[in-house]
Amino acid sequence: MKTIIQRVHSATVAVDNELIGQIGHGLMVLAGWAPDDTESEHDWMASKLLNMRIFPDESGQMNRSLLDIGGEILVVSQFTLFASTKKGNRPGYSLAASPSDALRLYDHFCLTLHKMLPNRVQTGRFGADMLIRLENYGPVTIIVDTQNKI
Repeated sequence: MKTIIQRVHSATVAVDNELIGQIGHGLMVLAGWAPDDTESEHDWMASKLLNMRIFPDESGQMNRSLLDIGGEILVVSQFTLFASTKKGNRPGYSLAASPSDALRLYDHFCLTLHKMLPNRVQTGRFGADMLIRLENYGPVTIIVDTQNKI
């Protein structure tokens, strides 16, 4: 599982001009899965996202976590995180989980986050063309990968 997280003041996701998810201060999370990923990685990833100290304290130092600030999360599935660009100019996606496996994993990951952060998790719509708007501040953008926990 791979995520790209962005520290945001706000973020929204819409499908067909309908707003389906909206958060204030918190994290915008793009999440993708590889064919060999399993639900067992979700607790680790969720804990990492909730406890990563990337929000500023009173002195401006990144010492606070999402839990510390009472922030929210917007999760959007993003199979293109596993794009292969080694050959040619058109990315390949054979390194991404199949749509049926990715949907199952996406639903489970969102449920894991909902259990850990009740009423503060919003989601996109799996497989849909989405319009995402966000106000990244810092900017702070971090890649977290379960295959690279070091």
